[in-house]
Amino acid sequence: MATIRNLKIKTSTCKRIVKELQSYEKEVEREAAKTADMKEKGADPYDLKQQENVLGESRMMIPDCHKRLESALAELKSTLAELEETDEKEGPEVEDAKKTIADMEKQFPTEDA
Repeated sequence: MATIRNLKIKTSTCKRIVKELQSYEKEVEREAAKTADMKEKGADPYDLKQQENVLGESRMMIPDCHKRLESALAELKSTLAELEETDEKEGPEVEDAKKTIADMEKQFPTEDA
């Protein structure tokens, strides 16, 4: 049974995952620049290898975030659809959820959209 409270939770979850994804993308850029700088300066091979490992771990988090975002978005859509079936089609929470879905679909287009 979908409730307004569940809708708010799922909306917040989607927003949090988007922020997390953006954070990881910035981290990858930052770490890639640091790695390139270390290569230019001829850093110690061990330090360079460690930095490449850090960069690799950061890159691995992006696909994971995408999967979690797709899952959270699907849950949000499902909860919103259930609420609309029970005639709870208005309210700030519903509008926020619809806006979040639209923003996410625009920012992260999927194959089924």
